[in-house]
Amino acid sequence: MDLLRLSRAELAAALAPHVDRPFRAAQLWEALHARGAGGWEEITELPKELRARLAEHFAIAPPAVVSRELSRDTTCKYLLRLADGTTVEAVDIPDRERRTLCLSSQAGCALACTFCVTGYWGAGRDLGAGEIVAQVRAIQRDRGHASDRLNLVFMGMGEPLLNLAAVHEALELLGRSISLRRITVSTAGVVPGIEAMALWERRPNLAVSLHAPDDERRSRLMPLNRTWPLRDLLGALRRYPLESGRKLTFEYLLVKDLNDAPADADAVARLIGSFRAKVNLIPMNPDPVLDPALVPPAPERVEAFQERLRRRGLIATVRRRRGDDVAAACGQLRAFGRDPRGFRRRAS
Repeated sequence: MDLLRLSRAELAAALAPHVDRPFRAAQLWEALHARGAGGWEEITELPKELRARLAEHFAIAPPAVVSRELSRDTTCKYLLRLADGTTVEAVDIPDRERRTLCLSSQAGCALACTFCVTGYWGAGRDLGAGEIVAQVRAIQRDRGHASDRLNLVFMGMGEPLLNLAAVHEALELLGRSISLRRITVSTAGVVPGIEAMALWERRPNLAVSLHAPDDERRSRLMPLNRTWPLRDLLGALRRYPLESGRKLTFEYLLVKDLNDAPADADAVARLIGSFRAKVNLIPMNPDPVLDPALVPPAPERVEAFQERLRRRGLIATVRRRRGDDVAAACGQLRAFGRDPRGFRRRAS
């Protein structure tokens, strides 16, 4: 049994028949996740005899680095293999004096957003909290990054709010050494997950994929919108508590001739202008497996869209494309190792 797959409660239950004192489970949890121990020999909190006995039943298998792909801009994409052979990708992005690590929460994605390569490859299993944290530890070991120089974004493979319990537990662990103000969880708009996060005592930053100012186009891009349309999503966000100095982030993918018109910018401003928020514009990152019509607008069109939002009183930034030459940019992660499923054909 791979211990990194287990939640804290599951770990305690699994260890119970093998340990004489319940606090041993807490010691092991701290060693694995707070300290990042990579093997039994490193867990000196436990007696040597106990470690040997536990090693007969349980494995500690940090993710193996299968490959590193270094972009021209020094972004580095990691392909990581987990204990059961599942593969995920994570990305190390230079960010001025800091580094931003883009983490995966699932080994695939079932949401089938039409602009996302992960969705084209199809659904995969949820990651455990330890497997999420282990992505950070693996990159830190490989690159030597100190925790106080890191920003983290849950924008890799998978929908974090469909694996909410593991993501929450991972955030509790990561939040010990990295401020939650430097951690962002991005969602396609899973309303029950947003409502659950609103009840947490401590919360990371929240980013929400908008991508269109109306349900018709948003549903074309993101089938999830048919379950939780804009009215429901925006209602949940209005009830979402924001601490002092915090803002929501609305991510808006710009696709040529689809959602990049001046009228679309005006519609976005009307839709979210009352929120304490900022808009992050993301020019589409094309990929050979996606619809060839999904391409970014011309740079001047992007700038005009940004300026129009600003004139309407919104904070609007444009995400710089990083790592696209090694398929590490937004929406391009895939983690090879199984056949792609493609997008299901719809009657429309």
